[in-house]
Amino acid sequence: MNVVKDISQIFPKYLFWDVDPKNLDIQDDKDFIIPRALMASTAETFAKDIQPLEELYSRSQIVRELQKTKERISNEVCRLVAHRYHVKQFLRYQ
Repeated sequence: MNVVKDISQIFPKYLFWDVDPKNLDIQDDKDFIIPRALMASTAETFAKDIQPLEELYSRSQIVRELQKTKERISNEVCRLVAHRYHVKQFLRYQ
């Protein structure tokens, strides 16, 4: 995992419309960054969308943050993450 200071160079600006991404800390704000990075992901874009996260975080960190987030992550994205990392499927919405 690489040390990165400014995530605005990694993720699209529209994902962080309500904050200045330059003020986010990669470790302290992972509970915010991880779900936001996948919020707009679809089955077609998932592989491309998850790659920057995998350069910053471990698989277990990504799964853990998605399982506990209150952000609007689709069940489809949850299924894709579970399948990619070979973990038990989890859903945000029942």
